[in-house]
Amino acid sequence: MSDDAARTPVIVGVGQVNDRPKDPREGLDPIGLMEAALREADRDAGTGWISRLDSLAVVDQLSFRELGDLSGPLAARLGVTPKLCYKSTYPGGDTPILMLNEAARRIAGGEIQVAAIAGGEALRTAAQLAALKAGDDPSAHNPLRRATVRAGPPSFRQRYGLTAPVDVYPLYENAGRAAYGQTFAEAQAESGEIWSRFSQVAAENPGAWIRKLTPPEAIVTPSADNRPIAFPYNKLMVANSSVNQGAGFIVTSLAAAREAGIPEDRLVFVGAGAAAHEPGDYLRRDRYDRSVSMAVSLNRAMALNGVSASDLDFVELYSCFPCVPKMARRVIGWAVEKPATVFGGLTFGGGPVGNYMSHAVVGMVLKLRESGRKGLLFANGGYATNNHTIVLSREPFPLDVVRSDFDFQSEADAAREPVPELDETYIGPGTIETYTVLYERDGRPKFGVVVGRGPAGQRFLAKVPPSDEAAIDFLTDGKSEPVGSSGVAALGPGGDCVWNIKGAATGLGALPAGTSGIKA
Repeated sequence: MSDDAARTPVIVGVGQVNDRPKDPREGLDPIGLMEAALREADRDAGTGWISRLDSLAVVDQLSFRELGDLSGPLAARLGVTPKLCYKSTYPGGDTPILMLNEAARRIAGGEIQVAAIAGGEALRTAAQLAALKAGDDPSAHNPLRRATVRAGPPSFRQRYGLTAPVDVYPLYENAGRAAYGQTFAEAQAESGEIWSRFSQVAAENPGAWIRKLTPPEAIVTPSADNRPIAFPYNKLMVANSSVNQGAGFIVTSLAAAREAGIPEDRLVFVGAGAAAHEPGDYLRRDRYDRSVSMAVSLNRAMALNGVSASDLDFVELYSCFPCVPKMARRVIGWAVEKPATVFGGLTFGGGPVGNYMSHAVVGMVLKLRESGRKGLLFANGGYATNNHTIVLSREPFPLDVVRSDFDFQSEADAAREPVPELDETYIGPGTIETYTVLYERDGRPKFGVVVGRGPAGQRFLAKVPPSDEAAIDFLTDGKSEPVGSSGVAALGPGGDCVWNIKGAATGLGALPAGTSGIKA
């Protein structure tokens, strides 16, 4: 066989599992989910691949933190001692695509021959077990939020309610709506359209956690079963982390796959990846209506692999919250009417924290085996922080493409606009750069959060107390665009800054309410 075949990376096996125990004490832990998924991937590839692993990469997990690094225990459970055995540094949404990219480049470089990537989260079981011990409800136990809260006094960001991803992503949503020239109704219509199509894909996918077609209006309309969480997001618009899911896949060389007798129509080739990230501190970014690192990741991956939107039969645009696929589809030119997932999205397919994209890899491989030629996988992790994109195909990519360096951080940094100075003690007039309103579990506003800009361009935070009903209504009723409107930041009780719109005109960037529909 040719040297090219010996170094051409292909995905040969995929596997996933959902665990729904009646008694949480009988549920699988993350290592059990990973093992089950990889054994299924091995069967999918014709068996015998686990014993040949040169590399085992594990997506870090949150549900059972006490278990520590699971890469070694998983290898022992599988009965293998690969020369590369490691876990990701964090459970980020971009991690499975990063690990796939690394495995493909190592195979293309002749460093390894067989690699496996796996992850698993038992967040539902973990919450149920904690509730049994505490004698309360599982909803009181949220490992994801707990992991984001630091010990000791609250940080500046936490004082203003910006603790978990669900508190931060709405800042992008509201800034994006204003930048796209959409009314609130139009922006919600777009979110409902995208998410409803996710639910349709999930309904047809045996591996999805929630298999129920949900119409757009049910997604964007608050209800008893769809409570508001952080404006404008309701429960059905955010990642569903209350799942027990595992997924994994096996990557090898084309030569090894052919030697094993795997039919050509079951092989999916791995192309080049591209990565870039935003500054880790989300208050020290240039803007919130777009992400230059996302754009660089997507554009570079498509350029390296020689594809455009018209060449793609399928895409998976990461979907922790609607703002992410909204931004991503505008970068690549993906129509809102076309499904932006092959698995079902993080609300309906399931949101196992950092491992969702392993399920998306499984879904993409299965789709490409059935029909189509090319698919794009876009992953996002952190607080809209880390971006990694890769292309899969039924046809091989040139080896020099696969071996390409995937780090495009310098390009993203060069494209980034100046970052506003953060003033944690600012008091005075300003305009709203972006905002959200956080809600109690019963649907009452907890308080609003304004990211403001002062006259000199400095960035600051301010709260809108729930008692200021006029201001809360202004931020949420959709009658005019709050982004760009004027107000005053004043010192409030406890030393926090409070936003006051009384007597302030809605000016720069304000938009009148309009008809529903989808723009941009």
